[in-house]
Amino acid sequence: MAHQSALIAEDIEAYLHQHQHKSLLRFITCGSVDDGKSTLIGRLLYDSKMIFEDQLTALEADSKKVGTQGGAIDFALLVDGLAAEREQGITIDVAYRFFSTEKRKFIVADTPGHEQYTRNMVTGASTADAAVILIDARKGVLTQTRRHSYLVSLLGIRHVVLAVNKMDLVDWDQGVFDQIVADYRAFAERIGLSVFTPIPISGLGGDNMAMRSAETPWFKGPILMDWLESVDVEDDLQAKPFRMPVQWVNRPNLDFRGFSGLIASGTIKPGDRIRALPSGRESRVARIVTLPGDLDQAVAGQSVTLTLEDEIDISRGDVIATADAPAPVANQFEATLVWMDDEPLPPGRTYLLKIGARTVGASVTDIKHRVNVNTLEHTAAKRLELNEIGVCNLSLDQAIPFEAYADNRQMGGFILIDRLSNRTVGAGMINFALRRADNIHWQHTDVTKASRAALKAQRGQVVWLTGLSGAGKSTIANLVEKRLHALGRHTYLLDGDNVRHGLNKDLGFTEEDRVENIRRVAEVAKLMVDAGLIVLTAFISPFRAERQLARDILEPGEFIEVFVDTPLAVAEARDVKGLYKKARSGQLKNFTGVDSPYEAPEKPELRIDTTAIDPVEAAERIVAWLEGQEVDYTI
Repeated sequence: MAHQSALIAEDIEAYLHQHQHKSLLRFITCGSVDDGKSTLIGRLLYDSKMIFEDQLTALEADSKKVGTQGGAIDFALLVDGLAAEREQGITIDVAYRFFSTEKRKFIVADTPGHEQYTRNMVTGASTADAAVILIDARKGVLTQTRRHSYLVSLLGIRHVVLAVNKMDLVDWDQGVFDQIVADYRAFAERIGLSVFTPIPISGLGGDNMAMRSAETPWFKGPILMDWLESVDVEDDLQAKPFRMPVQWVNRPNLDFRGFSGLIASGTIKPGDRIRALPSGRESRVARIVTLPGDLDQAVAGQSVTLTLEDEIDISRGDVIATADAPAPVANQFEATLVWMDDEPLPPGRTYLLKIGARTVGASVTDIKHRVNVNTLEHTAAKRLELNEIGVCNLSLDQAIPFEAYADNRQMGGFILIDRLSNRTVGAGMINFALRRADNIHWQHTDVTKASRAALKAQRGQVVWLTGLSGAGKSTIANLVEKRLHALGRHTYLLDGDNVRHGLNKDLGFTEEDRVENIRRVAEVAKLMVDAGLIVLTAFISPFRAERQLARDILEPGEFIEVFVDTPLAVAEARDVKGLYKKARSGQLKNFTGVDSPYEAPEKPELRIDTTAIDPVEAAERIVAWLEGQEVDYTI
């Protein structure tokens, strides 16, 4: 295994010291499907002699069984390990491989070319310093080539090789190569990739990869391995202000409390004044602790533990920054978002946003535009579909320290996570904080929620009735309000139809509009609860995510979900408003239960089966529950 060195025999310690201090390059291979990404990596591993004999034997056997080269060695099999990958001859998951040469160590990520797996390409590119973009010489620049190139640009990768592969299949025609380079350059300049290195190669034969090919006497540029060994990926992170996201509060005993993390930028020394964000509290660095011993200075890229002179509250996810140039803190941003989920993104739906070690609630308040990866045209959009790229406004439920992604990848990159399924649904890059995030502050009032509720001798709550159209939500809610009013309670009823005459009259019935409808009602209900009222809502509210949003913006115990459980057949038979008939005939689109889904509550506080009890009894049970009586509410 590995390349041979005379030092191994002469001075093993010197060899190990040299190997330990080699620079490390992380790069990805990307491009369209069947452009030869896996084959290229396999060839690099083969040429750098990073394959064990048993691996080579297994590769030769696998090549005969499932290879695509007619029994010859199929280098792609060195990387494609999944059964589905071998069967289909494609890359599905990101595969990471390590190899080294005399000059440098490498970690390469083989990313899939299929549009369906673009999310996996983003994952691999997020930590890369350089990118090798492959193009099949027979096909030229394709849509996926443009998409991956645009993502490479967005993710801040500035060192790019344009590897025009399979040149042997076009007889090493210089004209074909020049035309592809010209076509790509016209696109690349528009996305900010004005500097790239084109190389004609054959991944299968290894031409212009580890050795210069005799087939291209017209090519005077560097071969691929020379470029990988020589490209300078050092940045100026050390010259930037100090930033260290806290990954762990290190508390091994009563006598030690430190804050551990990877320094994202800048330098730090004992005695330097720092500021903890977002709290803004200041202190000085007492020690820089590492396993070998304390340091006199730490720089970007090092993982250290800082101890401070003062006992200040710092938690996982906070950022330690230099006091004289702290990172900005905001809760609203413009960001570029790559959507990676099969379910589209509707504005208003809440997700979890993870940035560094901090996780906060977030929602996309507005999609400014969608980017066409072929033309780079900005088009209006109400939602983002799978693999689409858009510029959006984001609102977070708390302020976070950040940097623009262009300035600091670690502090400007984030992912969005679905609250219910825990799937990663999007990856984003912060562009800047919105001005309103700085200009708008919460105004303190002396009269509190508790004092308003005490005046009314009740606790503010939201009774959220959800169910299909025709289930009886409005009827039951009206009866509940009458009963509570008779008991002297202060209430207000928000009915689904009524609010669409005013507050939500601009909204339709698409999924996006339904999400926004519930978001607005939830915010209004929150204000009414703050006023000490018992709020009754009667909305279909078909999506669990939006009902969870309403629950999350209220305090524990203030949100009571009542599932008015009526089978679809029963609700349709009632059809008081004639809506089901219209929906069945195609006159009414996006109607819940017909051509739009209803996601029933999984753990409601109350469940009312309207096939077992009438509305009056249902109302009495809800009132009894609110008044704190012991009742069987699971009927």
